Amino acid sequence: MQEIYTQTRTQTGVSTNRVLKNTYMLLAMTMGVSAVACAISMAIGLGHGVALMMNLAAIGIVWFVLPKTANSASGIYVVFGFTALLGASLGPTINHYLQMTNGSQIVMQALAGTALVFFGLSGYVLTTKKDFSFMRGFLVTGLIVVVLCALALVVAGFFGVNIAGVHLALSAAIVFLMSGFILYDTSRIINGGETNYVMATVSLYLNIYNLFVSLLHLIGATSND
Repeated sequence: MQEIYTQTRTQTGVSTNRVLKNTYMLLAMTMGVSAVACAISMAIGLGHGVALMMNLAAIGIVWFVLPKTANSASGIYVVFGFTALLGASLGPTINHYLQMTNGSQIVMQALAGTALVFFGLSGYVLTTKKDFSFMRGFLVTGLIVVVLCALALVVAGFFGVNIAGVHLALSAAIVFLMSGFILYDTSRIINGGETNYVMATVSLYLNIYNLFVSLLHLIGATSND
């Protein structure tokens, strides 16, 4: 019995390490794809309307296409298409901040902050092997609240209502929420809760993407420009 238990535990450990390795490899490649797509978007001066359509297309892919392809080789190409769309949709936003006097500094600070948070939190989980599954209820509830608030702001803006400071507070909430999701999603991979590296990659990518955008808004709003 002890031998069977040891073999099972060893096999589980090998499987988890494989998922973790494949996840970070694919994540690094998707970041490269996003960066190239974003650079092209910025170079051609992509408009905000087109960027919004790309975001909607990316949401459609992650909801309807990815679940059907995540267990096949085509799932990797779907992930690349998904991250390319989101990367390209960032072009107008980054161009907006680059037009500020200290725009380059704002973007670099957002990138540095994103990298610091991601590697710091992921490194903590990888080192301690701590299980953060207990955060699931809190994170899901927080995500629902953030989405509802964002929709409310869109509707309010449509009617010309603009509440000072709300957008800034929402961005701050997203930063904390995505930080929690980084802990949670990395923990799921480490502890065998997520065995599909394609889905794991998408989860971590979305955490990083939303973290970067929110930090960009926060730093841009508090700049001297």
